[in-house]
Amino acid sequence: MLSPLDRKLFRDLGRMKGQLVAVSLVMACGLAMMIMTRSLILTLDSTRNAYYQRYGMADIFGTLKRAPLAMADRLAKIPGVAAVEPRVVVDVTLDLPGIPEPATGHIVSLPDDGKVQVLNRIFMRKGRLPQLGERREVVVSEAFADANFLKPGDSVVAVINGRRDSLVIVGIGLSPEFVFEARAGETLPDNKRYGVFWMNYQAVAVAYNLDGAFNDFAADLAPNAASGPVIAQMDQLLANYGAFGAYTRADHPSAKRLDDEIRVLQALSVAYPVIFLSVAAFMVNAVLARLVRLQREQIAQLKALGYSSAQVGMHYMKYALVIVVMGTILGGVAGSKMGGGLVNLYTMFFRFPELHFRMDTGALATALLISAGAASLGVLKVVRAAVKLPPAEAMRPEPPADFKPSLAERLGLTKHFSPGFRMALRNIERKPWQAVFTVCGLSLATGLMVLPGAMSDSIDYLLTYQWNEVQRQDVVVFLTEPGGGKAFHDLEHMPGVLRAEPIRSVQSRLRYGHHYRKLAITGMPKTSHLNRLLDANGKIIHLPEDGIVMSKALAEVIGAKIGDEVQIEVLEGQRPKRTAPIRGLIEDFAGVAAYMDLDALRRLMREGDTINGAYLTVDKAKWETFMREAKETPRASIVLVKQDQLKAFRETTGQSIGILRQLYFTLAVIVAFGVVYNSARIALSERQRDLATLRVVGFTQREVAGVLLGELTLLVATALPLGLLFGKGLTTFIISSFSTETVRMPLVINATSYTIAIIVVTSAAAMSFMVVSRMLKKLDLVGVLKARD
Repeated sequence: MLSPLDRKLFRDLGRMKGQLVAVSLVMACGLAMMIMTRSLILTLDSTRNAYYQRYGMADIFGTLKRAPLAMADRLAKIPGVAAVEPRVVVDVTLDLPGIPEPATGHIVSLPDDGKVQVLNRIFMRKGRLPQLGERREVVVSEAFADANFLKPGDSVVAVINGRRDSLVIVGIGLSPEFVFEARAGETLPDNKRYGVFWMNYQAVAVAYNLDGAFNDFAADLAPNAASGPVIAQMDQLLANYGAFGAYTRADHPSAKRLDDEIRVLQALSVAYPVIFLSVAAFMVNAVLARLVRLQREQIAQLKALGYSSAQVGMHYMKYALVIVVMGTILGGVAGSKMGGGLVNLYTMFFRFPELHFRMDTGALATALLISAGAASLGVLKVVRAAVKLPPAEAMRPEPPADFKPSLAERLGLTKHFSPGFRMALRNIERKPWQAVFTVCGLSLATGLMVLPGAMSDSIDYLLTYQWNEVQRQDVVVFLTEPGGGKAFHDLEHMPGVLRAEPIRSVQSRLRYGHHYRKLAITGMPKTSHLNRLLDANGKIIHLPEDGIVMSKALAEVIGAKIGDEVQIEVLEGQRPKRTAPIRGLIEDFAGVAAYMDLDALRRLMREGDTINGAYLTVDKAKWETFMREAKETPRASIVLVKQDQLKAFRETTGQSIGILRQLYFTLAVIVAFGVVYNSARIALSERQRDLATLRVVGFTQREVAGVLLGELTLLVATALPLGLLFGKGLTTFIISSFSTETVRMPLVINATSYTIAIIVVTSAAAMSFMVVSRMLKKLDLVGVLKARD
């Protein structure tokens, strides 16, 4: 049975239901973001760990030129190694019907002679594995099959070592090694033009003259074994076989991309809830402070009737707890719904046998505790004031406010302002802390509105910058093996080629101090026109003769800056080593890269005019002819078309960022309306007697409304510039959270985004004032004539 205090609680909540809903919604927004992100982290992390464990994701990977299979047995005998699987891995050109551009097939060999695959096992979605001895049967990755509407029994034409062959699909599967499926060095999936194929070892090894040999391997570590010493011994054993350096699972492109996504979610799970709950704490404080001031006499009567200070304090604390419970319930439901919807986005990037949204119940409990803590901090001072209020003092009306002229009036700045506007100035000056809290809440709401627009601005800039200013080529062609001048001559004389610029890339390890990164150093002409290197200010960086230019992100990872000397360890050829100064830092937004002057790189490698690719611009009138030729060119292993990359970006990253932007925009609108409505409603509740008195003494409805409108206008006008500054800081933090070593976003905020934030907040203020204006018409004009004791 409800106690008298609880019945009073529910009656009061019924009268202030509008503010109760507004505050609960703001709190729910923050909690929904926290629950959504924490649940997505749990979903991805638990699914990944279970998948890796069940299907044997390897701990160490390595690539080399060619080594006899006997070397795999020597690798397995290294202390700390539990298992080694040698294999042949090659990229081939695919001729897909309906697609003019050549696609790429990444072929991975399966154990032959009846051996069971131990590492990176295939999860079969449909069909079966290739039968022993079958040369043309393949299993194809699910993402590629779905994008191209392939099924078991279909065939795909591939150019394998210069010979066209028809591969028969007998199964569709997934592998933990390719959760994120993209070409080497690319950070976006293009499932229509890139897929993984699994073939019998004998079939692919014989085609590439690797029978009895391997050019790739995966290894598993024994429990508690350290990877560092194992990798060092592997590199030493394989040094004479063209090894490019072994690396751990953490550096595997697929695993690294998934790790980065989880890291982004972890940052978002903290930033957004803190902001929303800060706003909610301000609002709870304002609501309860107003309620205590209006119920002074009730507090005195409760104490006079024998209720203790603790009972009175708990009674007012329950108002905050009701808001917390409502906000947590709404936030839990909304977070679950949003997370369940967003988890489908991850299927565009990551492929698991199954990916089901898992609600993080621990996050729900944490949300309840955090929101309760935030609300309690917001009302602690108010509750303490109610508890300390002596009954005799509380029975008396609150001392009248100081109605002296405001500072602006004393300075003579308000001569031409209306009486209502001057009243608004005086009321703000009489209650400065309340005005400060309201401005803070409005500033936070304004800042939240900047982020969605900035995300759109950043994507637009990235598309313009990356695909117009930097990548000005139409096609990039990579060869199966490095070639000489004739290879470049053949590429630049393909049908329709208007301009060609050579590329020479070598696998290397860059070291600075204790930090290092394994990557390909790309050699280009000093004044490359097709792939330009630009710094953070958009200025072109020309490649120097005696140094290296690298990604700004790479320099940050290894802790270096312009002028520092890095050690270059080439992992192919004669494996030369040298030091080179950093001559420039480029602003790029995908992966990390390093560049050298083409001639300088060739001197380092002690070779002639070797290339392994080229940037090309192609005459659009001869585009189809060029593409047919590219499909038939045996030496071309990978053909990257810029317009296809752009399309893939729009369909994956652009779409996912667009959905997040819409989500953030919706939450920001809720906060903006909630804060403004709450502020206007509190002003009306505190001053309804004064406003009604103005009506009695002859002020019109419009003039009385002008008093409230003037006060709200001043607060909004003060909050907007502060909110825009806060929005810039928030956007900087969130964009940096999105930025990882694999994918980054530029920080761009156009004037349009600031304008939209201002329009939304002022529109929320106008809507809130319209609601409050209707309440003004219902003021009790007779009640104000009654004398107060």
